[in-house]
Amino acid sequence: MSVLMPQLLRGLTGLTRRLPVQRAQIHSKPPREQLGTMDVAIGLTSCFLCFLLPSGWVLSHLESYKKQE
Repeated sequence: MSVLMPQLLRGLTGLTRRLPVQRAQIHSKPPREQLGTMDVAIGLTSCFLCFLLPSGWVLSHLESYKKQE
């Protein structure tokens, strides 16, 4: 069985070398309008309120969830 292992591995790696790799053609343009300081502040605040605040509340009240009622 150990004699066949290198041949098997060589065959498997040979298949991956012959497969074509598709690459994404990603191009971007400069933004039409620059983001202002207020826009960035509103975006960061809304992300904080939507994602971090509920998870923080759950973690701070974890002991009350563990209690069996």
